[in-house]
Amino acid sequence: MASHRKPTPHPLAARTALTLVLACTAGATAFQHSADAQPQPPNPPKARLKAEVDRLHRDAERATEAYNGAAEEARSARRRLESLRDEAARRQERLNRSRDALGSCAAAQYREGSGVDPGLRLALSSSPGDYLERAAAVERAGDRRAAAVKRAAGQARQLAQTRTEAQGVSAELERSAGSARRHKRTVQGKLRRAQRLLDRLSPHERAAVLDEHAPAHARVRARQTHPSRAGANRDDGPAARPSAHPSAHAPAGRSALAVAFARSALGKPYVWGGTGPSGYDCSGLTQAAWKAAGVSLPRTTYSQIHAGKRVSRGELAPGDLVFFYDSVSHVGLYIGGGRMIHAPRPGTSVRVAPVGQMPFAGAVRPA
Repeated sequence: MASHRKPTPHPLAARTALTLVLACTAGATAFQHSADAQPQPPNPPKARLKAEVDRLHRDAERATEAYNGAAEEARSARRRLESLRDEAARRQERLNRSRDALGSCAAAQYREGSGVDPGLRLALSSSPGDYLERAAAVERAGDRRAAAVKRAAGQARQLAQTRTEAQGVSAELERSAGSARRHKRTVQGKLRRAQRLLDRLSPHERAAVLDEHAPAHARVRARQTHPSRAGANRDDGPAARPSAHPSAHAPAGRSALAVAFARSALGKPYVWGGTGPSGYDCSGLTQAAWKAAGVSLPRTTYSQIHAGKRVSRGELAPGDLVFFYDSVSHVGLYIGGGRMIHAPRPGTSVRVAPVGQMPFAGAVRPA
């Protein structure tokens, strides 16, 4: 009779099967744990890149304002130097005429024998009366010559003083020009580094880093053309929408002219050191806007913040200059409703933006 007992498994085969079962169980457990775990994403590279580009652009803006100041000092020194050189040339011409006149007098005196002893000349004269009359005239002429000599000496001293002053201004010009060159190299270096970072991005990513997705100037012009659509534009945020505050009202007088000029510049490119008309930096735009209103502003943000009456943020009115960052390195022109027109930074254009998008440092009312 055949036996129905199961064959005894080989020990090696049993161990192999057990190993496979344990391996499958461990793999399933690891897979389950990995599926349940929530991966922690690293800090997005674009966020770090944007922060670095922002920092480089702020550094470049500070250096730009320093460059603007040094360049303005150099221009002023150059104008003073040219004026002093013109003055020195005029003084030299007057001195030359005085010397020529004195030379002619000396020659005439020599020809007349004025060097002869007056007593001997009187004794030899055939007409003593005529001689005495001439002697009186000669004495008067001598007084005039003495005055002319004194005048020529004074002119020579003034000429020397003018030339010394011109040398001092020339040295000042060289210092200012050298400072401007150094700041220019700093600006260019910062901008090159920022551009190398931006070149690593696609056009869409680059626009996001530069905050240029929203064409603010187009929205403002649309509001001007179609006022009824103003409420439909939400891109500027609550701080950019008009409120019931008096500063939201239309500007008047010189402020209106400054705001109108700034609006006409919307869409023009940021150009570092630019004062228009094809492009502007931040302080170049505000200076040009108020110049159109008949008010002369200094060239830099550091000077413009002292060029008028200081006002608080709650007192802002259209036309006021609004300044940002602790370094006061950026400025815009307030237009009301929590908005300003400004030239942001390289790679962007003049546009409308909320005042609250940057750290507020102060405000000034030029007129």
